[in-house]
Parts: sequence; C-alpha cells; structure tokens
Amino acid sequence: MEDETLAAKTARLGCATLVDAVGRVHGHRVHIPSMASPDPSRTLFGRAVTISFMPYREDLVEPDRDFGYFFYGALGGQAPGPGQVLVLSSGGYPDVSHGGGTKLSRADGHGLAGILADGRLRDFDQLRSYSFATWCTGEAVRWGGDTVMPHAYGIPVEISGVCVNPGDYIYMDSAGGVVIPPASLHQVINNAEEITAEEAATTKIIRAEAAQADK
Repeated sequence: MEDETLAAKTARLGCATLVDAVGRVHGHRVHIPSMASPDPSRTLFGRAVTISFMPYREDLVEPDRDFGYFFYGALGGQAPGPGQVLVLSSGGYPDVSHGGGTKLSRADGHGLAGILADGRLRDFDQLRSYSFATWCTGEAVRWGGDTVMPHAYGIPVEISGVCVNPGDYIYMDSAGGVVIPPASLHQVINNAEEITAEEAATTKIIRAEAAQADK
C-alpha cells in the first residue's frame, strides 16, 4: 500500500534529512523540536487532521460538544490517504493535559497513524499499548479540562511555531518532526534521497582525508 511505502521511506530517511529536503522547496518554518513519547522507537507518518484548543471559559462551554464531537468532526473532513495524524494545538498551555488514554482510545479504533500534541497527555502506559504512535510535550498526571478546551476542528493550527494545515503530511521521530505540504511530498522525498546520497559521498571523501592524514 502507498501509505505503508511512504511511511517506510520517511522512516529510513529520518527527520533531519526531511527537514533539509523541505528547505529546498519551501522557505517557511517546517521543523518541530524533539518531543516526548510513550514509545520513542515508533515513528509517526500520516496526514494531519486538526483540533485547536483555547483557554477554558465556563460561559463558552457547550455540553453537547465534548472531545468526541471535535474528534469525529476532524476526521470527517479528511480526504482518503495514508493514516491520519490527530494534531492537537495547545491553546497556549503546553504543560497542561490535552487528553489521555481513555479519550484517545478512539484513535486506536479508527486506525489513525498517531497523535501529535504540543501539550501534555496522560496515561503513557495505556497509550503505549495502542497501535498508533504518540508524540507530545510530556506526560501529565492531572486533568486539564479546567484550563483548556477544544474549540475548533479542521482548521490550520500552530504546533511549536509551525503552521499545520489539515491534509499536511506529518513525520515525527525521536529527533523531532517535520510538516510537509501535500503538493510537495514526492519532491521532498526525492530531495531527501538525493541529500542522503550526497552526504554518503561527502562522508566517503572525509574518511579518505583521514586515511591520507594517517600515512
């Protein structure tokens, strides 16, 4: 399947090479600093579906619009493609919990590729048991619903200083992440493979210099 092939390619290329490759096509910021994960060995690749959070206000809470409402709303607008990545934008509170193992079990049931949050998440042990990859700012122990609340889905959001538009491709590994506009994906992958070859050739030259110096 195409999504599995693309996921394997991006995992082989790695975050730093992909960031350099996007830089050959676009001039805007695309890199996400390293984050925490319940299982840092898992890479994340897929197309973004977004939920934006905002600071909690009691008078703006709508009882029928819980996290599930925003989750299903975000997924409903996504065109077919590789596994989706649920992107949670923190609303200015990166150290507060934006969800946990119970709410995010929905992602396991719907075959999402993973979760990316620039806020904290709870229940790392539970999240580790799911089929998807999870990356966030760290583990939380306290519920954050009295500090932040979801307020919109399917809109451009900000994650660690990067604009993420629904449908963008997201890649994350232990080094960090990169956001790739969908129209540029194949060009970026081609660029990344060229960069890998260039770096291998340069490394060979450098090693030859060292061998010559030892004589």
